[in-house]
Amino acid sequence: MFLSVPNISEGRDEATIRAVADAISSIPNVDLLNVSPDVDHNRTVFTWVSESADAMFDAAMAMYEVAIPRIDLRTHHGAHPRVGAIDVLPFVPLVGSEMADCVVLAERTGEAVAERFGIPVYLYEFAARGEHRRALPVIRSGGFEKFAGKIADPRWKPDFGPDRVHPTAGVSVIGARVPLIAFNVQLATDSMEIAGRIARAVRTISGGLPFVRALPIMLEHRGIVQVSMNLLDFRVTPMQRAFALVKEEAAKNGVEVLSSEIIGLVPAEALPASPARDLQLENFSPEIVLENRLKN
Repeated sequence: MFLSVPNISEGRDEATIRAVADAISSIPNVDLLNVSPDVDHNRTVFTWVSESADAMFDAAMAMYEVAIPRIDLRTHHGAHPRVGAIDVLPFVPLVGSEMADCVVLAERTGEAVAERFGIPVYLYEFAARGEHRRALPVIRSGGFEKFAGKIADPRWKPDFGPDRVHPTAGVSVIGARVPLIAFNVQLATDSMEIAGRIARAVRTISGGLPFVRALPIMLEHRGIVQVSMNLLDFRVTPMQRAFALVKEEAAKNGVEVLSSEIIGLVPAEALPASPARDLQLENFSPEIVLENRLKN
């Protein structure tokens, strides 16, 4: 079985989100498990699975077909970094598939996306063709607005597609990776400075916890800030450890933690015994547990 968790740069227009979801669901042998839009990040995460690599490919192409005409990065604004209308498309091996299968699928999809839509494609993580462009944040560095200059550097020649940024859709990052958890913690403050200090204390690159990426995000509609994290290996750094450190650093800055949230789905083994209590999860339900959705 294969899992895909793409992020599109649209979290506010319900018609676009619904159209993309319908396109994915229209592919035979594909199960769309979850759709998670966020108005402040202005992006939506889709989660789907299939036993068939061909069906995974078809669903991805259907998503691009619908999303590309509807999303214009020249007018897109959101709190989350992005370089593309379809910003990132990862393939993840589940039971019965291997990482090598996902690499092949990422390469096949990347080549087809570049050819059909004229979008530059970068391969990342296990599909990356250069160590300097393996990590997603490095590829995203500078964002859509600065990518025209970046793509001119020979080190940033796309893996597939033209050596120029698509005027409305930007570039797309496609790859193969292990499961990760998108985990956000809301703070009782509107200070991006405080959220930035906490993010630096937590993330690996700044000397924090292993296998953690973190950045501060302003949630304008709530008037608060958030520490937005990706836990790249929850067995090494569990959610409880990341949450505890955020809470500890928040206390040092005289700020309370309001709540946390999981974006998309989460493996059952990653959850503590009482998620709502132990993590102050504001959106916990059995529906966000991956295994529960796979049974349906």
